[in-house]
Amino acid sequence: MHNTSPTSLSESPDDPFSVHRSASAVLDGRGRVVAWSEQATALLGYRADEVLGRPVREVLVDRADDAVIGEATAACLREHGWFGLLPVRNRAGHRVYVGFRARRVQRLDATVEWLLIGSLAEDIAQWEIDRAVLDGFFSRSPVGVAVLGPDLRVVRVNRAIARFGGLPTEGYRGRRTSDFLLGPDAELIEQRLRRVLRTGEPLIFAEQPCRLLRDPQKELIVSVSAFRMQDPSGRVLGVTEIVEDVTDRHRARRRLALLNEAGARIGSTLDVARTARELAEAAVPALADALSVDLLEPVTRGEEPAPEATGPLRRMAVRGVRPEALQVMYPEGHLFSFPEDTAPARCLAERRPVLEPLLEANRGWFSVDPARAEKALALGVHSLMVVPLAARGVVLGLVCLWRSQRAEPFEEDDLTLAEEFAARAAVCIDNARRYTQQHNAAEALQRSLLPSEVPEHPAVDTAHHYLPAHASTGVGGDWFDVIPLSGLRVALVVGDVVGHGMHASATMGRLRAAVHTLAHLDLAPDEVLARLDDLVDHLATEQRQADGNTPQIVGATCLYAIYDPVSRHCAMARAGHPPPTVVGPDGRVRPIDLPAGPPLGLGGLPFETAELELDEGSLIALYSDGLLLADNRDIDQGLALLLSALGGPFHSLEQTCKAVEDAMLPDRPADDVTLLLGRTRVLAAENVATWQLSAEPTAAGRARSLVRDRLTEWGLEEFAFTTELIVSELVTNAYRYAGGPVLLRLIRNGHLICEVSDTSSTSPHLRQARGTDEGGRGLFLVAQLSERWGTRYGRNRKTIWAEQPLPAHMRRAHTCGGS
Repeated sequence: MHNTSPTSLSESPDDPFSVHRSASAVLDGRGRVVAWSEQATALLGYRADEVLGRPVREVLVDRADDAVIGEATAACLREHGWFGLLPVRNRAGHRVYVGFRARRVQRLDATVEWLLIGSLAEDIAQWEIDRAVLDGFFSRSPVGVAVLGPDLRVVRVNRAIARFGGLPTEGYRGRRTSDFLLGPDAELIEQRLRRVLRTGEPLIFAEQPCRLLRDPQKELIVSVSAFRMQDPSGRVLGVTEIVEDVTDRHRARRRLALLNEAGARIGSTLDVARTARELAEAAVPALADALSVDLLEPVTRGEEPAPEATGPLRRMAVRGVRPEALQVMYPEGHLFSFPEDTAPARCLAERRPVLEPLLEANRGWFSVDPARAEKALALGVHSLMVVPLAARGVVLGLVCLWRSQRAEPFEEDDLTLAEEFAARAAVCIDNARRYTQQHNAAEALQRSLLPSEVPEHPAVDTAHHYLPAHASTGVGGDWFDVIPLSGLRVALVVGDVVGHGMHASATMGRLRAAVHTLAHLDLAPDEVLARLDDLVDHLATEQRQADGNTPQIVGATCLYAIYDPVSRHCAMARAGHPPPTVVGPDGRVRPIDLPAGPPLGLGGLPFETAELELDEGSLIALYSDGLLLADNRDIDQGLALLLSALGGPFHSLEQTCKAVEDAMLPDRPADDVTLLLGRTRVLAAENVATWQLSAEPTAAGRARSLVRDRLTEWGLEEFAFTTELIVSELVTNAYRYAGGPVLLRLIRNGHLICEVSDTSSTSPHLRQARGTDEGGRGLFLVAQLSERWGTRYGRNRKTIWAEQPLPAHMRRAHTCGGS
């Protein structure tokens, strides 16, 4: 039980003391019941005839409750009224708690009576809670509450709403939302409230901007809920609006979304410049109105920056909401240094972010470039953040973020978000830098293993084009070569090691060196490929034994061709490599039908040499599959495009290479691309002399005579003595050990070449003869008299050759294609 001053009767239908819900009785001055309502009968069970005229204590009060009732009665007499809970005995004899309101009533005849109004205690408790909640909404709730009439004018607001507009609560009555909010925001919320009034459907947690007229630059986001108010008859009384400031939550959600987007966008490639641009795209306009990314110069080259983070920076990315902003900032690619007194310089020196919320208030750093500063201020630049790009304890560069379009300055939360952006980007940039470093090293290794310049050769004019794969793929194992052979012949080679990276490049180097060695043995194309096949298989076994974690070379492909300018004969074989293409002197383009052969490394399978004659001026094209498959083409599409590109009239082989590149290659293909072109020459008939000698003792003497006469005819009498000795020794050996006809050939073209062929397969060996030996000095003499000598094998034939250099004036006069 508690005492309080009596309150006025409420007619609210939910009020337990309303006329329709409460029980009532009237007591005279001596406490006897003189009036009893139907609600009292319903509440306590007593009919009016059972209680009227009887003392209320006799009917309703249990003896155990006399003290409590007596205390309440005394308070009521003293205060002329009373409110509280009392135990009451109902007709069934049970005690129930009833909430009472007692009021002293004086009649016209001065008689005093007491009006009692009562209701069950639980109904009163619920009503009190409802009253407390309603009172809390308007006096203590941190969430804004506004009651609006059917015309959407304010009827009542709570204190939280009052703080939004800066007026006392009573100052809002009769006003509209547009009196406090900017036009678009007010129109949006009134449109939503009118829909609630029209349909009765509540509005639940609808977020929207809420920019106040008194502070339009401040970002404010609110969550609005609303429901329609009706009386019991259904008449619409208005709408109640509940408004919550969710600006911080909205910003946090936006920051999380920005970070997720940045994580998806930044670092899509292993390219430093592209990663810098992705950072700029992710932050503008979501976080800043303009942004620049600057990296220390070594980082852009894939190198490790200095620990003290000093030196010039290169601008890698700029981005702005307005195009004019890009005119104020240094362009991409610009190399510069920030002056010492600027925020970026402090950021690099101290390795920490710098926040300048209001540049107008701190313009000291503008003094280093007043003209550029004035342009920036004219564009509305007013706030700056500078964040270092650091990864693994190393500063790589920095990011500068500016605001000019949004009026609110950068805050600490913005700086935290910018640091998150920069941290993610820095790791990606450092990964790209490290990859660039490794890729550059692999590419340098690969280029060092390839011929930097193809030497001129009397048999062919050559041109080549090599393009490494895109950095994301890694350098491959393509190689090419032009290898001079004996007898003015030349070997044209193109190969491709399976895989990418340093391992493929190193393997390519080993195979190229092996091809050079095999070429100098003057082996046929199919024999060269067979020995390369053994080598690749040996390398794979060696790798497996050395390190099981090393990427295994599963094979390689190769095309090996030998062209002879004397006979116009071309022999070629391929191991899983695309076939060559020939363009005749008449411009007709045709692929060569050459047996494919298995890729190198499968082991044990044969290769086949194909032979053809090429007219003088024919163009032979050798290439890797990267050329045909570039731009996601299939082999047939690539071959058709290549045939078309080679068919045009070109003045030089370099122009032909360029035409093929323009027609078939994207900016940077996914695989290495190699193209080797050779235009054939033919040695004039007058520069070649060939004789067949019988196998008889006089063969050496006849050979000397024939050689002497031809050298005199060629004007090379000064070479007669040496050449006769060489020819004599070679023919004598052929007669002694072969036992069949001997073929003698002289070739004049920069060198004087003597060739002696026989049907023996016995390989001659150079050895040091003892003083008592009768023979064994022939090849030793040949080696001493010639610049180079060697042996090559053909079908049922062995040839020993020796070369002597001609004077420079004779070399120019007797090149291939002329007399």
